[in-house]
Amino acid sequence: MDEIIITTMTSIDIPEVFDIEKLSFSTPWSRETLIYEVEKNLFAKYVVAKIDDIVVGYGGMWMIIDEAHITNIAVHPEYRGIHVGDEILKALIDKSQDIGVYAMTLEVRKTNIVAQNLYRKYGFEFAGVRSKYYADNNEDAIIMWKNGIKID
Repeated sequence: MDEIIITTMTSIDIPEVFDIEKLSFSTPWSRETLIYEVEKNLFAKYVVAKIDDIVVGYGGMWMIIDEAHITNIAVHPEYRGIHVGDEILKALIDKSQDIGVYAMTLEVRKTNIVAQNLYRKYGFEFAGVRSKYYADNNEDAIIMWKNGIKID
């Protein structure tokens, strides 16, 4: 397997990211939403993971004062299990640290144990539950936080 390269997402990456979005989520974001996030949302920061110049995963977050809210992380099904998600999450944490963020948060499906374990591996901790958060099946979301991002 070739090296996983993390770069800033651009509009050129949207078609591949949209394909991953559709394969990964029961209620995927639209192509238009992805375009808005990358081109117009000044609070959004997105990265893509590439292997051999193919987008195999992506992740994003919104920067809100000194906090970051991870909006999504997804890996193409054919590339799961080879630490692409790890590299994306590490890149988002690094980017947050560079910007001066002190804490990060996210919601994850209660049944998505793989993702919860990934987040715990990088210091995210359980902080609560959003009851019936996911509209597709009314599944609860686990709220997780990671504090102490910025190094003074």
